[in-house]
Amino acid sequence: MDDITVCHGEEKVTVELSLKEAMALAAGIRFNNDPRVAVEARKKVRKTIETMILPETGKIHYQLLEA
Repeated sequence: MDDITVCHGEEKVTVELSLKEAMALAAGIRFNNDPRVAVEARKKVRKTIETMILPETGKIHYQLLEA
């Protein structure tokens, strides 16, 4: 696998997870009564990373839209 260089890769991120979400991500524990725990935890982490890497994605540049 190729090495990947990430700008500001040493910055700290904070993601608020429930205990179940953290366990699902860290240890791969599955909760049979709630199978979406890991999915939701991954979504939270992904959203936080996307916001740091691509902070402009939530903005619409109206001048670039065609009439």
